[in-house]
Amino acid sequence: MRKLGMIIGLFIAVIAVFVFINKLYYPSLPIDDISAKEAIDKLKESDSKIAEIAVGGDSIWYITSSENKGISIADENIIQMIGLNGWEFKEKDGAGLFFEKDGKRLIATTQMWTKKYVLVKVQNKFK
Repeated sequence: MRKLGMIIGLFIAVIAVFVFINKLYYPSLPIDDISAKEAIDKLKESDSKIAEIAVGGDSIWYITSSENKGISIADENIIQMIGLNGWEFKEKDGAGLFFEKDGKRLIATTQMWTKKYVLVKVQNKFK
């Protein structure tokens, strides 16, 4: 009986380590091409405060840290990144950040993914 308990305990420990390493405890992403672990790793490996994680259709997905200080830090990261491409920030309305350049309008939408990370969907015309 003691041997069976040890085997079950070891099995549970192995599963827990697998779940932790692969970050399976994070909610699913709205993007099919990338796992939560890959998205977080891209941000951690990036020299920037925001990292591109996927391109799909007419949108580019990014991930940024909220640094436990709320969404405003993420907004600042997005405004800075898009501003580097000549877009001028105009306003924020809900989860949308609105930019203008040469009479064109660009929308970036944010989505709080976890307490630590924010996902950003930007129209790919900004580059």
